[in-house]
Amino acid sequence: MIHAASGSAALVDAGLAPGDTGRVSEADKETIVSAVVDRLSARFPEAPRPHIAGVVGEEYESLAGGRIRSFIPTLIEHGARNRLHREYSFESPDGHS
Repeated sequence: MIHAASGSAALVDAGLAPGDTGRVSEADKETIVSAVVDRLSARFPEAPRPHIAGVVGEEYESLAGGRIRSFIPTLIEHGARNRLHREYSFESPDGHS
């Protein structure tokens, strides 16, 4: 589950204000992607960091044309986390993941 605070922190880290619809600079993109990669690397330690970075980058690019850019960090983290969860979460013998 993504908490509002984590999305807001990413916005602040990226220099974006909530509701900002301006174009995201390359430096801001790198900051956003790096912060999401760091959080997901901690959550999925078994996943290779370059793979996580690729998934996050793909999620970013799929949303980069959106009109409301302040949601991009939250949305890319959500999409990437779901994809990584499907790839790296295995059911245990008792049926739980």
